[in-house]
Amino acid sequence: MNNSAQQLSLFEQRLPKKPYHTDEFANGLAIARAQNAIKSRYIQANGPTHKYWLVFDVDKPNASLDWYDSGAPAPNIVATNRDNGHAHLIYGLEVSIRTAPDGRSAPLRYAAAVESALREKLGADIGYAGLICKNPLNPHWQVSTWEPCLYNLDWLADYVDLSAYSGRKRLPDYGLGRNCNLFDYLSTWAYKAIRQGWPEYERWLEACLTRAEGYNKKTFKEPLPQSEIKATAKSVARWTHKNFSAAGFSEWQAKQGAKGGKVSKGGGRPAGSVKVNWELWEAVRNLKSQGYAHAAIAEDLKISASTVSKYAKILK
Repeated sequence: MNNSAQQLSLFEQRLPKKPYHTDEFANGLAIARAQNAIKSRYIQANGPTHKYWLVFDVDKPNASLDWYDSGAPAPNIVATNRDNGHAHLIYGLEVSIRTAPDGRSAPLRYAAAVESALREKLGADIGYAGLICKNPLNPHWQVSTWEPCLYNLDWLADYVDLSAYSGRKRLPDYGLGRNCNLFDYLSTWAYKAIRQGWPEYERWLEACLTRAEGYNKKTFKEPLPQSEIKATAKSVARWTHKNFSAAGFSEWQAKQGAKGGKVSKGGGRPAGSVKVNWELWEAVRNLKSQGYAHAAIAEDLKISASTVSKYAKILK
């Protein structure tokens, strides 16, 4: 099997079981089994929880080759409009990216930074939603294949400058950046909200989904599809419900109080100690665990950097 056949075969194998598809966007999107959906001109390349392909929409007359002049890595697959030369550049990933992380968003943040930097290098459309791409299995498009090997993120990162995204609290609302930002918005809210009554899981999941839908609608110019919102809400709800409890929180507070008593030897709060706002402590702990710099945490929580430092010491 030659390189082109291998790439296209892998693309087909990795399709969601029931992807969105259409021949004309004016007719809306339909859902069908993959063996039927592949007959359409446009198709959903990635599922709601994992991303196997990074797809970029390049609206230039010579888009199928412009990546070379930009110093970008060679795409695995290119699907080009025969009439205007515009193309979708498709990069295959050796290991899929989980778009709804459990507890930690650092791997997703790294992937989102690489994707955003590569989009900038390619000059790709920042308004591209990413749900549907030109289907390279459909003869309507001129299809070419280039890099025969699947990429890992470090390999792609070698081609781009990630300095603009280092320690940055919010990533651009593009591609995986939206998934990452939605996760951050929702988890920061959830760490505080779950203590308001410690609800049963089903009620908590419903509350997380409602909040996630609100963030998605109000925050992103190109909203995430409902399936990805549900996946993120479920991830945050499951993790917080499992790891946060009234008993656990009371136990932690008691331990901290005992430590304070030992230091003061007088039963009260030690002289010069910090009066702790536990909701703020939760937010700082969350952002610290995800690797954010103190300056970024201060900006996001609207507090001083010195306050962040004080709360960071409590985390030890």
